[in-house]
Order: sequence, then structure tokens, then C-alpha cells
Amino acid sequence: MPSTASTGATAGATAQSVARTTHATAIGELRLAATDHALVYCGFQDPDVVDLRIARAGLVRTPDGEHTPEQSALFADARAQIDEYIAGERRAFTLPVDLVLATPFSRQTVLALDELVPYGRTATYAELAGALSRPRAARAVGTALGANPLCVVLPCHRIVASAGGLAGYAGGIEAKRYLLELEETAA
Repeated sequence: MPSTASTGATAGATAQSVARTTHATAIGELRLAATDHALVYCGFQDPDVVDLRIARAGLVRTPDGEHTPEQSALFADARAQIDEYIAGERRAFTLPVDLVLATPFSRQTVLALDELVPYGRTATYAELAGALSRPRAARAVGTALGANPLCVVLPCHRIVASAGGLAGYAGGIEAKRYLLELEETAA
């Protein structure tokens, strides 16, 4: 589990600046976005979609390439931890994260992932819905995971279809397969 997991920006606070960058990995190009205090996005969406999510959250994106020293340090740490994870050298992330880009139900869902589905294991959408005390909300869980603003860091790839198939993943089925096989081998 990441070291801190905030549930979003403080109401009435001055808009925080968010820097965005990219990181090439074995599972594809990840977009990263961070405030001075936390990673707010790690995923596969198109940069314009990421920018829209940032704006909807009331945050202000800085121009490309303009990062504060704190943001640069967060990006360096995130890149290093992601690379270690993908190399099978890390099982958990210790990054400060903020789920300001997630809905309340998506926050609840993705924050439960590490505890309910540990490294090297999988669960179904229905099992995760049941663990969240919403046994009839498997589709809602799927939607919430599809909107996970912190893919890889908050491991939505561990959730599979009821028959065990690799249904849906923001980075594509091959990325999901890669991550699941990585965890299975390293577990």
C-alpha cells in the first residue's frame, strides 16, 4: 500500500498545481501526474483525458516540462518504484498518493485492493463487490476500477472476470497478463 492515501483536495483550498510527465515501461507508456505532495495519476490514458481529469478535480496543470523540485523528486521516486515492481524487485509501493481524481466509490474500491487482494493473488469483480459489502455491484466495481487514477500503484489488474478471464484493463489485456504473470512468478 502506498505510504499515504489522501481522499482528495481540501474543499475551499487554493487550486494545487499538477505537473505531468510520461514513463516508458515494459507494459507501455505510463502517464504520471503529481502535486508537490503526492502522485495523483499513474495510468495509460491519453494526455488530453488526463488533463481533463485534472481540471475537473479543480487542479491546475503546469505547462509541459515545468516541474517544481518536489514534483521532480516524486516523479523520480515513482519511476524507480514502478521499474522495480515491473522487474519483480518490489511488491508494494511506498509513494504518497492522493485520490483527488477518483469518485468516492472508486476511492473506496481502489483503496481496498491491497488488503483484499494481496500481491500474487486475484479476485473476481463479484468477490471484490462482496468484500465491499455491495454484493450486487460487480459492474459498478468494474467501472470504478476502470477509472482508477493510479493503475499499477493501486493494483486493479488483480481483479478478473468471474470465469477467471482477463476482462478489462486500462493498459490493455496484454499489460494485465504481464502484471499477473509477474506477480505469480515472484510470489
